[in-house]
Amino acid sequence: MLKQGLFQKLQQKLSPQQIQLMKLLQVPTIELEQRIKQEIEENPALEEGEDREDEEEITQEQAIEDNRVENDKEENDRDDFDMSDYFSDDDTPDYKLSIKNAGADEEDREMPLAGGTTFQDSLRAQLSLRRMDERKAMLAEHLIGNLDEDGYLRRELDAIVNDLAFTQNVSCEKEELLAALKEVQGLDPAGVGGRDLRECLLLQVRRKPHSLSQRVAEEMLDKHFEAFSKKHYERIMDRLEIDEEALKGAIELIVHLNPRPGNTARDTNKPSQEIIPDFAVMSIDGQLELSLNGRNAPELRVSRQYRDMIKEYSRNKKDKEQREALQFIKQKLDSAKWFIDAIKQRQNTLLVTMEAIMEHQREFFLTGDETKLKPMILKDIAERVHLDISTISRVANSKYVQTNYGTYLLKFFFSESLTNEQGEEVSTREVKKILKDAIEAEEKRKPHTDDELTALLKGKGYNIARRTVAKYREQLNIPVARLRKEL
Repeated sequence: MLKQGLFQKLQQKLSPQQIQLMKLLQVPTIELEQRIKQEIEENPALEEGEDREDEEEITQEQAIEDNRVENDKEENDRDDFDMSDYFSDDDTPDYKLSIKNAGADEEDREMPLAGGTTFQDSLRAQLSLRRMDERKAMLAEHLIGNLDEDGYLRRELDAIVNDLAFTQNVSCEKEELLAALKEVQGLDPAGVGGRDLRECLLLQVRRKPHSLSQRVAEEMLDKHFEAFSKKHYERIMDRLEIDEEALKGAIELIVHLNPRPGNTARDTNKPSQEIIPDFAVMSIDGQLELSLNGRNAPELRVSRQYRDMIKEYSRNKKDKEQREALQFIKQKLDSAKWFIDAIKQRQNTLLVTMEAIMEHQREFFLTGDETKLKPMILKDIAERVHLDISTISRVANSKYVQTNYGTYLLKFFFSESLTNEQGEEVSTREVKKILKDAIEAEEKRKPHTDDELTALLKGKGYNIARRTVAKYREQLNIPVARLRKEL
């Protein structure tokens, strides 16, 4: 049943200026530059440069002289002006020769296409140089099209036989596909066309020069791959009847192979990411100095021309066109002022937040020692600078700080805490650093288990459980003890 009533309620809404500030806070330096360029293109009332009231203005006499010279030039150009150059002899109007099928809301977007030679194109070019009959070449080319981005043939040959029969009306046997696959596996880079990691590594080992290490590596991959993957080295030495030196040579050969041959060309063309620090915290004579990157503090101003225009249009408000022009200019001027204020607020918020982080982690910025990092969460900084936690999160997002000891992501300084035996709160990052150092210094023939690492940390005063040690080890991307074993 529908009813009408009068209700009162409190509701908080962000103004457009607040939304604009929130968006500007979370963008890094490179994106901020693009955002400013975009705003300058869209708003003619916004300009780059300092707002100087004492700018030199052109004198009235000079302006009159410039206008006279310009008028004389137009008179001279008008003598050579021919209207026939601007009219076509064709009487057909232009609108009859154009077509537009898109709706009013649709945007005309062009999709750029990347050029260059793909991995499959390179394989097909090599395939065309090999001697084989037309049917085998067709099957081999079809197999190349089924390779994934790593260069593997993940699909079963029976499924490919069915595809050829149903999609291309080509009937073939599995043995024919195997023969064509041998041709593909003979192409470069070595290992392409393997159906799994074992076959991929085997293809590469078989192309190596014959030696004891090559023979042992081939036999180990061919017959004892599971034991090799689990690092059961004693079992492999017993079955192959080899000594430790021969096994070391074979392992050294295998670890230098490429497990993803298809990504070789793509990785070389992969663009590198450029990191531009937003802050610089430098330790000079035991004192910390904080500075904001100049790209985060651009000089912007409201156009003087637009300010003069609004004075001119304000004199005549009765004309409708004058009022509309005045409203447009006011809108652009307000937008420019809001944007400049948002940039200034962004600079102030960034500096205040980074200063609080610097004071909280002063020991680290002075020494560069990760064990000096204190536990710190977003709430700690938010309470110190009297801002909302979401604002601190936006500031820490994708921002970098340059120090005497390297460039760090701001999120690096945030970590949880735990209590040691002395009752002091320490950062989990400190515990991870000690754990990482202990694993790096361990005996590789007999690496520490998680239980041994737990006992080692307890001996240093960090009372944590074994499952917590396992969690920290996984966060550091360190495998279990069995997989860290080396000869």
